Amino acid sequence: MSAANAFDFVRETLIEEYAITARLYRHRATGAEALSLICPDENKVFGVSFRTPPTDSTGVPHILEHSVLCGSRRYPVKEPFVELLKSSLQTFLNAFTYPDKTCYPVASANTADFYNLVGVYLDAVFYPRIPEEIFGQEGWHFENQDGQMVFKGVVYNEMKGAYSSPDSLLSEMTQRSLFPAVTYGVNSGGEPANIPDLTYKQFKDFHARYYHPSNARFFFYGDDDPDRRLEILEGYLKDFSAIEVDSEVALQPRFCKPLRAEFPYACGADQDGHEAKAFFTLNWLLPEVFDVDRVLALSVLEHVLIGLSASPLRKALIDSGLGEDLAGIGLETELRQMYFSTGLKGLAAKDIPAAEELILSTLAGLAETGVAPEAVEAAVNTLEFRLRENNTGSFPRGLSLMLRALTTWLHGDDPLATLRFDAPLSAFKARLAAGEPVLEDLLREHFLENPHRVTVVLLPDSELSARQAAEERARLVAAQAKLSEDERRHALELAERITRFQETPDTPEALATIPKLHLADLPSANTLIPGTWREGGVFYHDLPTNGVIYCDLGFDLSGVDPQHLPLLPLFARSLVEMGTDTEDFATFAQRIARKTGGIGRDIHFSAMVGQPTGDAAVSRLVLRAKATPDKAGDMLDILEAALTRANFDDQDRFRQMLFEAKARAERSLAPSGHAFAARRLRARFHRAALAEERVSGLTAINVLRGWAGDFPAQWPKLRDSLHALRAEVLRRGNLSANVTLDAKSFETFEPALAGMCARLPQGASVQALWPALDWPACEGLSAPVQVNYVAQGRDVTGFGQVKPGAMMVACRYLRNAYLWERVRVRGGAYGAFCAFDRWSGLLTMLSYRDPGVLPTLEAFGQAGTFLAALDITADELERTVIGAVGDLDAYQLPDSKGYSALLRHWAGDTDAIRQAVRDEVMGTTLADLRQCGSVMEAAMLEAPVVALGSPESLEKAASGLPGMVLTRAL
Repeated sequence: MSAANAFDFVRETLIEEYAITARLYRHRATGAEALSLICPDENKVFGVSFRTPPTDSTGVPHILEHSVLCGSRRYPVKEPFVELLKSSLQTFLNAFTYPDKTCYPVASANTADFYNLVGVYLDAVFYPRIPEEIFGQEGWHFENQDGQMVFKGVVYNEMKGAYSSPDSLLSEMTQRSLFPAVTYGVNSGGEPANIPDLTYKQFKDFHARYYHPSNARFFFYGDDDPDRRLEILEGYLKDFSAIEVDSEVALQPRFCKPLRAEFPYACGADQDGHEAKAFFTLNWLLPEVFDVDRVLALSVLEHVLIGLSASPLRKALIDSGLGEDLAGIGLETELRQMYFSTGLKGLAAKDIPAAEELILSTLAGLAETGVAPEAVEAAVNTLEFRLRENNTGSFPRGLSLMLRALTTWLHGDDPLATLRFDAPLSAFKARLAAGEPVLEDLLREHFLENPHRVTVVLLPDSELSARQAAEERARLVAAQAKLSEDERRHALELAERITRFQETPDTPEALATIPKLHLADLPSANTLIPGTWREGGVFYHDLPTNGVIYCDLGFDLSGVDPQHLPLLPLFARSLVEMGTDTEDFATFAQRIARKTGGIGRDIHFSAMVGQPTGDAAVSRLVLRAKATPDKAGDMLDILEAALTRANFDDQDRFRQMLFEAKARAERSLAPSGHAFAARRLRARFHRAALAEERVSGLTAINVLRGWAGDFPAQWPKLRDSLHALRAEVLRRGNLSANVTLDAKSFETFEPALAGMCARLPQGASVQALWPALDWPACEGLSAPVQVNYVAQGRDVTGFGQVKPGAMMVACRYLRNAYLWERVRVRGGAYGAFCAFDRWSGLLTMLSYRDPGVLPTLEAFGQAGTFLAALDITADELERTVIGAVGDLDAYQLPDSKGYSALLRHWAGDTDAIRQAVRDEVMGTTLADLRQCGSVMEAAMLEAPVVALGSPESLEKAASGLPGMVLTRAL
């Protein structure tokens, strides 16, 4: 049967909002639905999604998500996913486990590459090999470690890391508490205590039950041939017939009265007066997601309540002084039933009832007196701007649309309903214009009169980590005690089989099955970003932006006093979040939301190309604004007010921002431990990295804690420092303006921008000395986490001749081959990375959510030796080079292109230098990789180490690293 005859055409719809033609099909033999979006976007997207509701917290959908990508019928290699990462030009390649679905999306701007990815993913989900060795590797298995049996597995360790984050734990427990009777009441990712309960048979049965076309939804997006899409699908679907799949997500029965739930979270022992505090959220179950008008109205209400610093509910909570920052995810719209969650982080347990009452009374007050029109206008403008701009950053636009479509499509409703927003938005505006109390009615119906409400509390427990470790050991003992002799023998044999499986290389014949491009298929020249320097120091990029002005104002920070570095993020926030000499912060925040698409902030540091790493650095504070052309004047007025008249004297408002910043930084430690370890490591080597560590690393967190702990005494100095920073930084001579916009709109915007810039204070600052700190060569930083993050690296420029392009290829090969195998597959870490900064010469190796420290450092230390003796085929070398070219050609939206061009200019990374690097990448030989290995081998010998992890892990590591200095991260 031809592809055209294999599918019933359901309907075609023009989505005018995004200039997309949407076609919906149903496969005749299986009933599978396919949504095909046709548009001129070269960044093509495919996804296959299954409804996969778990019944327990063993993590079976999550483990299966990992496992199906580990070899299939047509691609019988251990890691097709990794082979694609090595050699594809992919702009996205991953998979997601949600509470009710599992998604397998890919994206590429190269058509041949895109179809290669689609084929591998389709074969993976429908015909995976998933032997027991894969189940044990990705899920869990017993392993003998130092004479003791331990649980080991990638997902097992990943979820231990997730449970180390209070924010993740709070979100998980919120959802469970709201949905105790349905699938949303269990953890689809897996709870560490429950993952070892999952059997291999249950794992296989889950795949057989849910991974069938009758339970699948297929999605295509982009500029490829629409008919070819159906041909590819039919190539896989023709072997299946329809089955009944019971995967419906049931509705949670409504509570008759509000409930309360308490849970502990791990924290460090109190030290230096920094007492761990509680977290709490107040949460309401809302209706189903199918009514798009209601979803839109609730989205506006969410922004009105908590979207801005001036929003009444957010402001009431922060002004109360009860906590340090807002908690909760706000409005959740990706599940079948929506919910709303908000609360506070960093409050005393005794103050939770007062905070709860404050939320309820604030909502009641708004319902009674009405929402301010300015707040509604700001919310509607912000939401509409986001919908029309459709700026998803590095995330493919098509993938964003797929996930939006799935919110309704997954549960049998219209997949296009969430993509067409013009009609619901117009209807909502009309209701407001008619004086209808839309938001006030929503408050009464879904919040004040809704008994399905849960108060979720997380309480700090400094002994929880030790107790969890003891409970894990007890579970191990109990699990082993229950094993029969045959089961014990099988467990040990499985561990041995997993090791053999991991150590046995794929055959050349198996590797040859992975589809690939050839270097000849790739352009030899970089795609250049248009850019011209205009009079007055404006860098202009003529790019299509759908009528949006993207304006970046970057100020040189090289003259900043080093004592002021940790204050820079708060200084940047103060410019737009503390009001001006004529407007309080609430009024100013609303004006920004009403008149612009937002004003973001970036503190950017980098090395400079060809400059001594200790002496030269790029350091900029950037305000990134966007608006439609009709509001360009408003945007410039706001920017000028922020830069010249920001109010730095509002002590209460600054205190709120300080405590928010402290809480957010502290909470980011567990989920982003590798980033903190990397910053700490790199700070040893050059000025830019040292500044970054002081601005956003562990040093910065501890400075924030010091300010917060003694704020009344610190405030006068902080206020004076804010004024000093304005005088030091916000001067015309320090400014570079960057505009990304089509030429016609720029003609009218340019003179207005020049006038605003000319009114700034004149002059420029002189570079200040930022002295290096005395860092130990080997540092262990303890934190209340169940996993570790290990960083090791060095400036390699003094250890032998190496081509930057070849080193980029070498790092890519190590990341996707050697480190993946040694640190992730065998070591059980969730991730392992190798990065080379060609601007500074820094080589860095990292692990993420790692069960160990010493085995990882051993792998890092042997990486250079491995590479120096590397012997791979010409085919594998070409794959690696192609993947590195894909890194160079990363897909970007117009605003990102313009900003990237600015960053490259500041760093001295010219088009000629970038082309030379591309030539080196594309010309990399095996001899080049071996030379890179020799350089790494010498550089990594006694290279500095930073490990962030649990006290127990670091103490064990220190016994093998006598020079390691152990301190608390916080």
